Amino acid sequence: MSIRHLDHLFDPASVAVIGASQRAGSVGATVWRNLHGNGFKGRSFAVNPRHRSFDGVPVYARVADLPEVPELAIVCTPAAAVPGLIAELGAAGTRAAVVLTAGLSAAQRQAMLDAARPHLLRILGPNCIGMLVPHLGLNASFAHIDALPGELAFVTQSGALMTAMLDWARSRRIGFSHLVSLGEHADVDFGDMLDFLGSDAKTRAILLYIESVEAPRKFMSAARAAARNKPVIVIKSGRSTQGQRAAASHTGALAGSDIVYDAAIARAGMLRVDTMQQLFLAAETLTRFRANRGEQLAVLTNGGGAGVMAADCAAHVGVELTDLHADTIARLDAQMPANWSHGNPVDIIGDAPAERYVQALEALNADPGAGAVLFIHAPTAIVPSADIARALVPLASQSPPRVLGCWLGGDSVAQAREIFREAGIAGYETPEEAVRAFAMLTTYRRNQAQLIEAAPARPFQAAEPDLPAVRAMVQQVLGSGREMLTEPEAKAVLAAYGIPVVATQRVGLDPAETVSAARAMGFPVAIKILSADISHKSDVGGVALGLDSEEQVRAATAEMLERVRAQRPQAKLDGFTVQSMVQRAGAQELIVGASIDRVFGPVILFGQGGTAVEVLADRAIALPPLNEPLARALVARTRVARLLRGFRDTPPADEASVHAVLIAVSQLLADVPQIAELDINPLIVDAKGAIALDARIRLSVTAPAGALNFAIRPYPAHLTQRLEWHGRQLTLRAIRPEDEAQHLDFLSHLDPEDVRMRVFYSRRSIERTELARLTQIDYAREMAFVATAPGPDGAEQTLGVVRAVADPDNIEAEFGIIVRSELKGEGLGELLLQRMVVYLREHGTRRLVATVLAENTRMLQLARELGFVESPSRQEPGTRWVELAL
Repeated sequence: MSIRHLDHLFDPASVAVIGASQRAGSVGATVWRNLHGNGFKGRSFAVNPRHRSFDGVPVYARVADLPEVPELAIVCTPAAAVPGLIAELGAAGTRAAVVLTAGLSAAQRQAMLDAARPHLLRILGPNCIGMLVPHLGLNASFAHIDALPGELAFVTQSGALMTAMLDWARSRRIGFSHLVSLGEHADVDFGDMLDFLGSDAKTRAILLYIESVEAPRKFMSAARAAARNKPVIVIKSGRSTQGQRAAASHTGALAGSDIVYDAAIARAGMLRVDTMQQLFLAAETLTRFRANRGEQLAVLTNGGGAGVMAADCAAHVGVELTDLHADTIARLDAQMPANWSHGNPVDIIGDAPAERYVQALEALNADPGAGAVLFIHAPTAIVPSADIARALVPLASQSPPRVLGCWLGGDSVAQAREIFREAGIAGYETPEEAVRAFAMLTTYRRNQAQLIEAAPARPFQAAEPDLPAVRAMVQQVLGSGREMLTEPEAKAVLAAYGIPVVATQRVGLDPAETVSAARAMGFPVAIKILSADISHKSDVGGVALGLDSEEQVRAATAEMLERVRAQRPQAKLDGFTVQSMVQRAGAQELIVGASIDRVFGPVILFGQGGTAVEVLADRAIALPPLNEPLARALVARTRVARLLRGFRDTPPADEASVHAVLIAVSQLLADVPQIAELDINPLIVDAKGAIALDARIRLSVTAPAGALNFAIRPYPAHLTQRLEWHGRQLTLRAIRPEDEAQHLDFLSHLDPEDVRMRVFYSRRSIERTELARLTQIDYAREMAFVATAPGPDGAEQTLGVVRAVADPDNIEAEFGIIVRSELKGEGLGELLLQRMVVYLREHGTRRLVATVLAENTRMLQLARELGFVESPSRQEPGTRWVELAL
């Protein structure tokens, strides 16, 4: 249900504790004490049939006896009583409950959910510690201590980690907007919390501890929406490889769940960390320093050792230190003592007065290559640290931020550290911590770049794949009772999708057939055993390479038959494949694959290939669909990417051909749901391009692939329509991220009055972040159709746009329309709105609504003509509310 009624959970006017107690050490006693004794300003009630009062506060025997219906109930009763209590609360009008009770059976858990559903009552838990909203004084938990108010939200599946976090954060004076223990997350889950916190004004960053995700598309959609608004930082437990299932392909074996979580977290624009300390380190950096776009770091210090420590850490984590510009060196030479370091790190010597710090920072801020400056100060007796902090704040707090602060020491720098903190400057305890934080920012920016990509399920390309032929082969193979395609069949599938494959011929078990095929193909050749029972042929000696003569082919064939029959006597041997040897000096062996993750569905793997692929373990995972930027980012996350760029006398490989293979595999997964596993290993690539030497594909009648099973909804290219309109060729399609420049041009052609009619205010400019938000949308939650046509110069122009944003429950979508001012009154708005109505009906949305200025008579008339019901606005004077039941 996502955010529906979560306001009652996190901002209730009244709370009832059912099972409240005064028995020392009991959950009911702890919850009542936490709620009643921590400044909660709402009304609180205790329910327990065995008591009349707690310290003068009345206790009610039953829910029905309460003087009012509580907005929130905290349930800490035995498991058997929970479903009945939820039914009673829901019928009375309570809209949220925290179920702390542990030990509900599967039947009791389902009965609880069934009781809540008719009333849309939201449940946090069961088997959770509860939740805290410190700025309200609301502690609906049995945690041992309270939390300080702040701007970080922490959501966890582990109750123990929540209490540990409370201890850890309180000792460091770290505050929270919300702390939430999900427990078994029978109802409220990570997707709900991301939706709620992503738009919560009191939360500036969201911290998650994840053990598992049960609703991946909902999770990804909510995560991508939240990550557009504020930093989302994740600890995901379970990095070990234990428990991976056996698979018929290398990809199935390699694509363990943890590496897939890595890919999902990155694709959603979030940042993954390993420890609680890193969680807060990342939150500090991303909330205070996120606007910095620097790729290189300058270090300013009054101590050479601290600068060396920062430089060593930078080398270790891959952060590049700035080569100072000659003008910067000259400027520092003129201002610094003669024995300053004359390079980066910039050591201005321990006797530096405040003025020297200011001069050095001014010089570094002016250096074109110094995107960020790490300021490190060790206390001295020369000048108080607080004086230096006050002198630097005007420079260090400029926007966008350029300075990371590191005050070494304890009490002597505490005031300086606080001055920087109050000025909004990111601060760190050690040089290494600061450098690692800067490295995190680089990773975060890379993930944010993936977030804005909206790849289509079927990319635009010159040659369409031969999908009918592939589907016919899939049906034939499954119809015969097989799952594994033969190597020639697998290569035929790849070839149908434009992936180059080596020439391959299938022959029987007679060595004479193998020799004849090799002679016709031309030497050298490779031969491979052909058997549906043998997936990895090299494991049983079923591959012979570089055969240069008929005699070598005949001997290799006989030896291979003997060897394979000895090692796999039960295997049914169908023959051999003969293929040309592709011999390219300096070519790299790669692997491209696909498999089905049990949580996130279809995934794509890329890495270094060959027979030692599992040992090398150089691979990266991506969630489809892919486009060229996403394919490039996938390749860049591997070590073999450096080899592809060329080295010594080996020229750079044709990386574009590798990207094309990855995109083709993505399209194949979208088009053919029956694919369960796919391997291209090796895929060799050099300056001439890529070619597949071996391939295996496993099918499944359960159809686990297909665009409908992708965790991220692809760009809906199928919604594109082309039509004649007033003598012009008009295209109606969903908006794309790459429409940003075109959309800006469209907005520049609108009259200010038309903009005011649409958004109730007028202005001449639009921020880059807001423009990106208009074009980089999540198609699972929002839709924007643009009407485009060729302009006078032949380039595509946007003529109008209709946009609808649905609530996370897809109950209601609010829309808006705007067309180029010179086209008003020509019916384009009606055309766009009708297109949106059709789409939302197909999407299952129940109502389409809008708030319209009362003076916008043209829009109100269009709404009436299309059947909208009009009424006075619920929100603002001078506006009308229009609503269409879908």
